[in-house]
Amino acid sequence: MALKKYKPYTPSRRFMVGYDFSNITAKKPEKSLTVFIGKTGGRNNQGRITSRFMGGWHKRLYRLVDFRGYDKENIPAKVASIEYDPYRTARIVLLNYADGEKRYVLARQGAKVGDNVMSGKDAPIAGGNRKQLKDIPEGMNVHCLEVTPFSAGKIIKSAGSSALISGRDEAQGLVFIKMPSGEVRKFNKECWATIGIIWNEQHKNVEIGKAGRQRWMGKKPRNLGKNMNPVDHPHGGWEAHSPIGLKMQKSFSGKRVAAGIKTRNNKKWSTKFIVSKRTK
Repeated sequence: MALKKYKPYTPSRRFMVGYDFSNITAKKPEKSLTVFIGKTGGRNNQGRITSRFMGGWHKRLYRLVDFRGYDKENIPAKVASIEYDPYRTARIVLLNYADGEKRYVLARQGAKVGDNVMSGKDAPIAGGNRKQLKDIPEGMNVHCLEVTPFSAGKIIKSAGSSALISGRDEAQGLVFIKMPSGEVRKFNKECWATIGIIWNEQHKNVEIGKAGRQRWMGKKPRNLGKNMNPVDHPHGGWEAHSPIGLKMQKSFSGKRVAAGIKTRNNKKWSTKFIVSKRTK
C-alpha cells in the first residue's frame, strides 16, 4: 500500500501524507455485511459527558469482520475484493465461499483478487489461510491470534503487525510466540491464527496534517487542566497558563496518580504465560 504526498497549496497540505488507495478494488462495501453504529459524542443516557474529547465523526458503516474462521473449516474461498475499513487501520478482503456465503477477513500482505484461501487442517501452509498453531510450522508469521482456543482472534490485528512462532513444548501442548513488542508468550496449541503479515504496513507513516481531519475521525481538541477553571479541573484557575499551584499533580477526577504513581495491577491471570518480557 503506497502513500501520497500533497503539494503545499495550503498550510494544512504542507506536511499531510495520505493513502493513494491504488490497491482498493471496491468502492462500496457488501451491504449484507455492514451495520450502522450510532454515535454518543462521549455522553451517557443522561446527556452528560463521561468520555471527554469525543465528538463529530464522519458518517460510516461498520464492516462485520470474521475473526473466527473455524466454522468454515475445509471450505475453500476466493478473494472477491480488497476494501477499506474506516473502523480499523488494516485493509479487509471479501471472501466468497464455495457454499455461497460471503465474509470479511483481515487482508494479509500481498493479497490479490482471485486468491484462494481456506481454514482448517487440510489448508496448505500459505498466506491468508487460517489454521491451529499446532499445524503451523516454526518460523512463520501469524496474525489475528486467539488467546483461548475456539473463541476469536483477539490480538495482532492492526496494520503491518505480525507475531512469530518461535518454538514448541509438545509435552504441555504449548506454542511459544514472539509478539510484536518482543515479548515471548506461551499459547495453547489449539488456538487458531492466520498465516502472514497484515497489510497496510505504511499506515505508521500517515500524517493527519490538520485539526479538521482529526474532527472527522471523532476527536475533539485536548486542552490542559491548567488552562481550565477551578470547577473543571484540579489544576484550573489563575491566569491562563499559570502553574498548577500544587505539590503533586492530580488527575481530572482529583486523584494523585499523575506524578508517576503506579496504578497498573500486575497480578493478571495471563502473566504466567510470559516466557520473556518485551524488549525496551
